[in-house]
Amino acid sequence: MRMFCKEKRIIFIFIMTVSFVFCTNLFASEKAVIANVQLTNTRDDLITYFKVENAFTDKICEAVLKGVPASFSFYIKLDQVTKNLMNNEVEDYKMTSTLKYNALKKEFLVSRPWKNEKPFITDSFEEAKKIMTGIDNLEVTKLTNLVKGEQYKLKLKAKLDKVTLPWYLHYIFFFVAFWDFETDWHITKFTY
Repeated sequence: MRMFCKEKRIIFIFIMTVSFVFCTNLFASEKAVIANVQLTNTRDDLITYFKVENAFTDKICEAVLKGVPASFSFYIKLDQVTKNLMNNEVEDYKMTSTLKYNALKKEFLVSRPWKNEKPFITDSFEEAKKIMTGIDNLEVTKLTNLVKGEQYKLKLKAKLDKVTLPWYLHYIFFFVAFWDFETDWHITKFTY
């Protein structure tokens, strides 16, 4: 009889643990997504603007505030859509932005080498996150690479780069294993 009660308790604890894990994942923060995509052009270039929403989870914020740099890679693909469903690749590249926190100076540094500018420095974490996740005035391609009247597909994706720490820091920053995101491809179709 006692053995039967013990088995019931073990089964009950197992079911409660599985339910907790399931509910935690179900109600976890929203998935990161590409949003507010805008396409425009200058006299010479096709330009895009977009931002990544829900990129900074609590774990990512905690890691950044402890000094772990966060790097986001943005993938940009531009294809010409043809009638035979075989797309002609016009552009395909990756760019990376990095956010670092300097605890001594109590400031955040956002490096965006693809902008050809000095790193952005602020004492506001909210402002640093906004700069990190907002892509503005990004040259997708030269207009000379496009054909008037043809259809194109712009694909955008963002991903948090994995952090590689020395083995002895894995015990201190064990939560880094849980800070991971990758958006789905956001596709914008347009005719030039």
